[in-house]
Amino acid sequence: MGKIAIHGRRISPDSIQYVKDILRIIQDNGREIYVSPSLAQLEIEEPLFDGLPHYNPDKNMSGFEAIFSLGGDGTLLETLTHVAVSEVPILGINLGRLGFLAVISRENIAETLQLYFEGSYTYEERSLIQLTTTEGVFGEVNYALNEFAILRKDTSSMITVKSYLDGEFLNTYWVDGLMVATPTGSTGYSLSCGGPVIMPDTKNFIITPISPHNLNVRPLIISERSKLHFRVESRNQSYQVSLDSRSEAVTDQIDLYIEKAPFTARLIKISGTSFLDTLRNKLTWGLDKRN
Repeated sequence: MGKIAIHGRRISPDSIQYVKDILRIIQDNGREIYVSPSLAQLEIEEPLFDGLPHYNPDKNMSGFEAIFSLGGDGTLLETLTHVAVSEVPILGINLGRLGFLAVISRENIAETLQLYFEGSYTYEERSLIQLTTTEGVFGEVNYALNEFAILRKDTSSMITVKSYLDGEFLNTYWVDGLMVATPTGSTGYSLSCGGPVIMPDTKNFIITPISPHNLNVRPLIISERSKLHFRVESRNQSYQVSLDSRSEAVTDQIDLYIEKAPFTARLIKISGTSFLDTLRNKLTWGLDKRN
């Protein structure tokens, strides 16, 4: 019997029936269900997960056929930290509004899962960013699907980021922050800071300044094979670094090294779903009477 893991951060009252449907369809297709410990501990009006075994995030994941992420894009990013190097495929089922990663709407759950269990899907291999520091920041969960970011800690002073690309000096950025985004992350934080949208299978990273104080600085697209080195100066002698939604405070005495992670995120793409459709819907492209 195959095993499917399930993770979610919140189950709203109006999503309970959809979750019931998901559990039923999985079991009807002969799979054993495991849930994350945090999902099992949620206070929900109905005991949806009673009696289901728990999985241990990032410990025993390699034996799973897939992991279903119940929620939005933030939930899927958290689900990725459970999978880590095992590269267990992830299916994002959005129980709220349409996302860029969790693209399966709750209205289409039955149809989508039927296609999955019929084998009508492919895998999208999404590149990850990996952070290495002189102080081991983030421990073993030192990777991100969307972006790595350097951010000032307060609202009063900028930071100075000395940047090196493949060992060669690139630029000194006087900014409120600086990020390196993946193609997946190009539609997230980077986009809101003026970065370009690039297709998910593009083998590039984007260096995007956040509120630069030298206005001739623009986002820069580099190869994902590139290796970056950052050294930060701050009046507070400390600043924030983030990987997706996780952040830590660090001192300005450490060096930050960014490169492509040695493993990928495997996202399940159901037949009939399209990144371009999601892009048009999320960015409201085409809402013009001329179309």
